[in-house]
Amino acid sequence: MTAEKKQERAAAAGCSMGEPSRALSREEALRFRPPCWKHACHILLYAPCPGRLFGMIPLRYAVLMQMRFDGRLGFPGGFVDPQDGSLEEGLSRELQEELGPGAALLQVAENDYFNSFISEKPRQVVAHFYVKQLSLEQLRALEERATQAKDHGLEVMGLMRVPLYTLRDGVGGLPAFLSNTFIGNAREQLIQVLEVFHLVPREMLQKAVHAARKMS
Repeated sequence: MTAEKKQERAAAAGCSMGEPSRALSREEALRFRPPCWKHACHILLYAPCPGRLFGMIPLRYAVLMQMRFDGRLGFPGGFVDPQDGSLEEGLSRELQEELGPGAALLQVAENDYFNSFISEKPRQVVAHFYVKQLSLEQLRALEERATQAKDHGLEVMGLMRVPLYTLRDGVGGLPAFLSNTFIGNAREQLIQVLEVFHLVPREMLQKAVHAARKMS
């Protein structure tokens, strides 16, 4: 999928299931320049996953998130430094620090860009979000080597997969996961990607979001 198509589909998804506020295109976002504005890049990594929980419940995809040092859930990434040549170079550097040596093979490109949004409080930040599909073997290799990362046990407490199913009780799985505490717009970004990339059937996603809201 091209970057332009991703942006079109993201816009078409609307705000019904939690689109980040003040969303911008890449070109608009880059007009907010340092030193007044800081830029941060994060990425959702996913892979098709044909397995079944208990041999019955389809897993669909493996979607990676991480437990942060502050106890909140978020995506790998961080702030772009002035010496980084581009957003993608800054993100790649952060990924190697947070995900370890396996991240060197990710090759994040501008084509993986999804959207941007701005926040003025508590400080002026432009947040750029990327989405990249891997093979299940690549994703597993990242998971296996993540404990070798510079920030493992410090800024990053561990990787986790998002459960993309709902159990019979209507709570277990994705609804319970969405009721956790996320950093910034990470929950909304996750929901939007699940919808735009059809990683979860739309009706199931809507029910999971509704159930999660009732739990909060």
